[in-house]
Amino acid sequence: MAETMSEPKQVRVDLGDRSYDILIGDRLLEEAGRHISALVRQPRVFVLSDETVARLHGDTLTASLKASGLTAITKTVPPGEQSKSWQTLGEVLDWLLSQGAGRDDVLVALGGGIVGDLTGVAASLMKRGMKFVQIPTTLLAQVDSSVGGKTAVNARQGKNLIGAFYQPQLVLADTSVLSTLPERERLAGYAEIVKYALIDDPDFFDWLETHGKSVVALDPGALGEAVAISCAAKARIVSEDETEAGVRALLNLGHTFGHALEAANGFKPSLLHGEGVAAGMALALRYSVRQGLMNGQDADRASRLLESAGLVTHLNRLPGGPYPAETLTEAMKQDKKARAGRVPLILARGLGRAFIQPDADLSDVRDFLNEELQQG
Repeated sequence: MAETMSEPKQVRVDLGDRSYDILIGDRLLEEAGRHISALVRQPRVFVLSDETVARLHGDTLTASLKASGLTAITKTVPPGEQSKSWQTLGEVLDWLLSQGAGRDDVLVALGGGIVGDLTGVAASLMKRGMKFVQIPTTLLAQVDSSVGGKTAVNARQGKNLIGAFYQPQLVLADTSVLSTLPERERLAGYAEIVKYALIDDPDFFDWLETHGKSVVALDPGALGEAVAISCAAKARIVSEDETEAGVRALLNLGHTFGHALEAANGFKPSLLHGEGVAAGMALALRYSVRQGLMNGQDADRASRLLESAGLVTHLNRLPGGPYPAETLTEAMKQDKKARAGRVPLILARGLGRAFIQPDADLSDVRDFLNEELQQG
């Protein structure tokens, strides 16, 4: 007899007639067909994945869809940041068009944040918008990129510069698939979990100090709780500010520094997105200390939480370096909201007290980064 699966946790992203659910639980991939079948008008589903994820989880999804009377029409792309490109986006759109996909069809993203972003942009452009579903297979994607409708591909000039706000119809976060992740990928996702605590939830920060190692070790109870809290935090902010006109910018805590680190590294796999964000958050908090906004003990406490899981918070120890201050600040100038040598930064007045600094002085940021480079 098949083992009975527990009911998934459910988080609602409230956006009026574009609202949708995030379902979180073990072995949800086996139930994907049942959940997706309610969205389709034809007995078929288009699936975009990367080659690694398709090999690990593609058969499970295909079987689930078949059990619900749906045929999977699948395309894979190479794993890695190079697939999050204008060229690959064109290939995906050409595939959809050649297969006769229409606006009433459903496009499923089976993979991490790269596949999710690529799928979302493609869905937004396909005949001015087709339905899509996120099935994130990395911890980072489950707690961050699969939720909220920010979709983008990279340009030569920087990360996430070509994209759209386009919401999915459904997110299925199967925590059991995370067992196939390498440790670095788990840690990269954990950085985004810590981000929600640092933005506005000091109680969650306290909880992570006690349970964070269990989350990273994929303990089912701790993992499910952390993913649900993170998704609820993001859903709350997205519901208030879908297109990042205000409070949603708080979700960029650590990302201005982190994206600059990724750009300086040439988006190579030697520095994962979450690793850049972890260092970026630590840098943002230490810069807040430098500005007299928060005390050094709180910034150190945040760095300890990240480092206790195995993440790096100092520039000189980050993989893929070196990261010269001038190179990083030049990359920050590519920020979509940068103006005349000033850039918005998410800083903090304490743990769980992040705020938007709309016009940080990049020359001062460069001086700060040079000081950081002198540290161990």
